[in-house]
Amino acid sequence: MNMNKRPESMARITTPELANAFIDEQLAALRAQIGDKKVLLALSGGVDSSVVAALLIKAVGTQLTCVHVNHGLLRKGEPEQVIEVFRGQMKANLVYVDAVDRFLDKLAGVSDPEQKRHIIGAEFIRVFEEEARKLNGISFLAQGTIYPDILESDGVKAHHNVGGLPEDLQFELVEPIKFLYKDEVRVVGKALGLPDNMVFRQPFPGPGLGVRCIGAITRDRLEAVRESDAILREEFARNGLEGKVWQYFTVVPDFKSTGIKDGKRTYDWPVIIRAVNTVDAVTAECAELSFELMQKLVARITSEVPGVNRVLWDLTPKPSATIEWE
Repeated sequence: MNMNKRPESMARITTPELANAFIDEQLAALRAQIGDKKVLLALSGGVDSSVVAALLIKAVGTQLTCVHVNHGLLRKGEPEQVIEVFRGQMKANLVYVDAVDRFLDKLAGVSDPEQKRHIIGAEFIRVFEEEARKLNGISFLAQGTIYPDILESDGVKAHHNVGGLPEDLQFELVEPIKFLYKDEVRVVGKALGLPDNMVFRQPFPGPGLGVRCIGAITRDRLEAVRESDAILREEFARNGLEGKVWQYFTVVPDFKSTGIKDGKRTYDWPVIIRAVNTVDAVTAECAELSFELMQKLVARITSEVPGVNRVLWDLTPKPSATIEWE
């Protein structure tokens, strides 16, 4: 029997009742696998790792240690939300690692997208390994592997970045949602009581805002991406578009143009808005936004985000463009 093949008899999880049945089944399986031993999880705050964390907290409580690494490339408010939900509400044993300076120093002057991705991934493994070695008696490593990861990458969830840990750590894998599709993971997350903005979080690249700060990452331009993204998400939610548009984000490229602010000439960056709808991410169409919303976004971003004097729209479908810029 292929242990990485979803059982043919497994029903699609589409309702709270089916989700609760899955949760009960997994709690029993997790307790049987882990026993009285300890388990470690890299908790990004994304839906997959968050659902795994919530399952493990219910199953084994403080036998779980979650490690949340803030590499400085997360969206506004995300590290704080992870701490509040898991440490504050769920009383999880959470280790928070502020590695912002460490990552941004490594990325300084690096403009090639693939090199940026490699640095971010490799540094994450190093940080996570350091934290793992500080802990005693860890026997298991939990991962938020889901079924599409198995289908697409032979069972290795590379973008979680923990697959590259040294073999001497000798962890046994715990993957409770490895037979679920993303929509099923969300139903389970909802049943576990996770907040909607975590359960229905938009797709977010592993390197985070690092691939939306085009070219060599600078702290001020990265902050412009983070602040403009927060404004975009706030206005989409206010206008009833949250959950209706598949993905939306801002990009700040590494070039400037002239503008005027308070009667004086400026030389600042543009913010590019990307909003798309898709079924499978293989193809994508641009979402139609009202001109009133577009004007509101221009006004807020140019007045509230330092160093920005233009707002542009990317209206290119996939193909010929990809959804992300890098």
